[in-house]
Amino acid sequence: MKTWSKSWKGSKKPKKQRKYVARAPPHIKNRFLGVHLSKELRQKHQMRSIRVRKGDKVLVMKGSFTGKTGAVEKVNVIRGLVYVQGIELTRKEGGKIQIPIKAPNLLITELNMTDKRRFKDKLFLEKKV
Repeated sequence: MKTWSKSWKGSKKPKKQRKYVARAPPHIKNRFLGVHLSKELRQKHQMRSIRVRKGDKVLVMKGSFTGKTGAVEKVNVIRGLVYVQGIELTRKEGGKIQIPIKAPNLLITELNMTDKRRFKDKLFLEKKV
């Protein structure tokens, strides 16, 4: 079985594109969690997108929950999914299930700068301004 290729440049074939994403190591999958910033944040920080983190306030742009906002509760790097507070379904038994959303379907409206792990991002943002 061939592993993930560092030198792969691209292909028109969706099968190969999906294979590249599925077999990528976690430090590369981390890049796939980039989310666009709102217009205000884009002007303030002079960047278009940044990696989503727990605590960020986001707006759902696509899917059945379009227009809903909430804070990010959990980010699954391996599967490339984001769990947002308030985006859930009620089961027949009465319990609630959180619905995962793909990162590109979100828009960051407010950044969480209290997260210690975002320290690198904070330095990066301050250098940009």
